[in-house]
Order: sequence, then C-alpha cells, then structure tokens
Amino acid sequence: MIFNSPPKFSIEKVIKNALYEDLGQQGDITSNSVIPPESKGNFFLVSRAEGVISGMYAAELTFEIMDKSLEFESIIFDGSKVKKGDTIAEIRGNTQSILSGERTALNFLSHLSGIASSTKEMVQLISKTNVKIVSTRKTTPNLRVFEKNAVKDGGGVNHRFGLYDGILIKDNHLAIAGSIKEAVSKARLNSGHMVNVEIEVDNLSQYKDALETSADAILLDNFSLEDLKTAVSIKKNNVTLEASGKITKDSISAIAETGVDLISSGWLTHSSPALDIGLDFK
Repeated sequence: MIFNSPPKFSIEKVIKNALYEDLGQQGDITSNSVIPPESKGNFFLVSRAEGVISGMYAAELTFEIMDKSLEFESIIFDGSKVKKGDTIAEIRGNTQSILSGERTALNFLSHLSGIASSTKEMVQLISKTNVKIVSTRKTTPNLRVFEKNAVKDGGGVNHRFGLYDGILIKDNHLAIAGSIKEAVSKARLNSGHMVNVEIEVDNLSQYKDALETSADAILLDNFSLEDLKTAVSIKKNNVTLEASGKITKDSISAIAETGVDLISSGWLTHSSPALDIGLDFK
C-alpha cells in the first residue's frame, strides 16, 4: 500500500470508528447469515457518473482493516478523471469481509470524490486566470484531513488546516482588540516569524486600514465585484488578496476576473454532492 497523502497513521482511527459504527459488536448479520464463511469472490468498484476520484487510500485501508487477507488493486488513482461505467479498483478475497466493508469504503470514496469533482469544476471555470481555489475549515468533524486532501485532488489548495497553523483575524477578534492596527500588531508580537497573518475585512474602509498594517494577506468578505476591483487597483506591499463569501459556480468566474489572488469556498467541503460509485460482483 502506498499512502501519498494523508499518511496512514492520521486516518486509521477514523476508519476503524466508521467500521465499528456500521458493524457494531455483532458484525454484518446479513452477510454472515446468507453467505458461507469460506466463500470467495472478485468485486469491482465502478463509477456510476463522470467525475474526479479521491479517497482510494481510504477505501483500500477500510478493506485492509476489515480483513488483511483481502487484495485491493487500484486501477484508477486519486486525482484521475473517470467516466460513467469506469472500473476504478478490484477487491479479491473473502466475500463476507468484502461485503461487510463495502458501505464504509463507498461512503468515504463517494463523499471525497464528490468534493474532488466539485473542486475540479471550480478550477476549470477560472482556468484562464492565475487565481487559486482554497479550502476552508468548514469541514465535517474528524474528516478534515480527508476532505482537504480531496480538494487537492480536484486541483485546489489549502487555506489553513486548523487554528494552529495560520492567523486569521476576524470580526469578533477586531471587536475585542479595538482596531485593525491593534489586532495585527498583537498578532505579530505573539506569533513566530514563520506564521502568516491574515485579516478579514467587510468593506473598503476597513480594507484601506488593513493595507496600512503588516498583514500578509487580506480576506475580502462578501465584497461586490466593483469593490473587489477597487481593492485590487489600490493593492500594495505585495499583500495577498482573498475573496470569500457565498462563492458559487455562477459567480466564481467574474470574481476571479477582478484580479484577486485566492478564492476560498467552504461549500466545497460542506456541501459538494457525492459521486455515485458502486461495488459490483463479478
């Protein structure tokens, strides 16, 4: 097994918990009642729709945890495009074990492939610009490493993984700190030199104040297209500009064309529709 990202140790506990949620202490009482314990078979993971695959590592590990004797062979790898009817993997071995792990493996694979597919659509819509799509912390609890990896498989990049690896000063921080200048100064004073500081602003007045600070990036939250263009036109100090707020497939192209550097979308991880994938018996 090859785990490029995320590493095996970071996801094994989550997958074990997911299997236990489905199997409990009694296991798959349907398969165990209907299928002889010595039965073996060949099964195929098949895409029922066009999209981008992500989560093969999760599917493979699910079957491995279920039964180490199972053989999992990937035919299509994470980040690859698939068409309806494409076979993406083969699983060989004990039939009871394969069917017991089927739903958990498909839940991971379908959900993550849906995120990768939606991200790819967004990336393609702005492919004529230099803007990057970034994921946010609006992820399913305990699934962040999976979901952010799925965004990567779709061609997006990470914003920050958690509260610990990047500073983002938001409205409540500002309300307590007192001012944009004061908030950025405190952030600089209390963080290491390797940590970037970003500040979220709601209007052009706040944006102009933020430009006078040492912030590395400024998040333009729910700005109109005209205000985004204005913000880009007066940008200085090589500050990174990020547009955010209700980003949709209908609006993303126009936003990208304003000249911002990044577009962040929480929708990708919290609302992308699953890609339909099934398990077929040969």
